[in-house]
Amino acid sequence: MNDKTPPADKKGRWVRLFVDYAGLAAFLVTLMVTGSAIVASWAVVGGSIAALIVGYVFEKRIAPLPLATAVVGVIFGAATIYFHDERIIKMKLTILDTGIGIALLTALARGKNPLRALIGAELHLPDAVVRTLTIRYALMFFVLAAANEVIWRTQTTRIWGLYKFPGTAILIFVFFMSQMPLILKHAPKDEPAAK
Repeated sequence: MNDKTPPADKKGRWVRLFVDYAGLAAFLVTLMVTGSAIVASWAVVGGSIAALIVGYVFEKRIAPLPLATAVVGVIFGAATIYFHDERIIKMKLTILDTGIGIALLTALARGKNPLRALIGAELHLPDAVVRTLTIRYALMFFVLAAANEVIWRTQTTRIWGLYKFPGTAILIFVFFMSQMPLILKHAPKDEPAAK
């Protein structure tokens, strides 16, 4: 066999993908088929709950990020269904992106470095660079929130769905790549190996 990945690792990878993306995938597929954000809200609620159950059954835990995503998805999805108003699910991205931007700037103003927790210990950057990146990421989230408002108010529901995913993921990746020159400029140089 050429594939050297142990079966348990493969299974774990599929479980992780399902947990991370089931709600979003269910929402997007239903939205593309029906063109209705209200019908798709049923799918996001069901997909999010299924993702949490699968995560708990196979991983014996509920990871914080999928839990937060599921809770937000269920709240906005249920509100969309209850009020029969697709604007609610469409505004979710605006509220989340604005909230993330505010949280980043608020933490920074309080002397915290929230991006450092996300970057982790693998990438050693000076505090000033991390602060600059935090401000840039906060501004990026504000721009994404504004873009979501423009798109859901001016485009079809299907176009908005494609902006939601994969559109925002692509934009975040492009933004990350645009920050690489700053990151690489200040990243510590590897020391030559001792002979």
